[in-house]
Amino acid sequence: MADQIQVEVVYALAGTQELARLSLPQGSTALQAVEASGLLAKYPEIDLKRNKIGVYAKLAKADTVLRDRDRVEIYRPLIADPKEVRKQRAAEGKAMKKGGGEAED
Repeated sequence: MADQIQVEVVYALAGTQELARLSLPQGSTALQAVEASGLLAKYPEIDLKRNKIGVYAKLAKADTVLRDRDRVEIYRPLIADPKEVRKQRAAEGKAMKKGGGEAED
C-alpha cells in the first residue's frame, strides 16, 4: 500500500461540511484529489477558476503534490470584503460614541 496515500477533500457550506476520504496514487495533486472526490459533480457551484483550494488552511496551487493524510479544502468566495466590514463597524462605533456622549448630561 506504499503506492497509495490517504487524503481528505472538504467543502464547507454555511451549515455543514462535505468530507470525502480518498485513497490516491502517490504523487497525486490537489486538483486530482478534488476531481476524484466527486464534490464537483455534487456541487456545481464550485468553479475552480473562482474557488481557491488549500491544504490544511494554507492556499495551495492545483498542481501541489499531496502527502499521505493531507486535507484538501475547497474555499467558497467571500460574500463581503473583511476590510470594508471593519471600516463600517469603526464608522458606526464613532457615530455611536458621539451621539452617546452628548446625551449623558
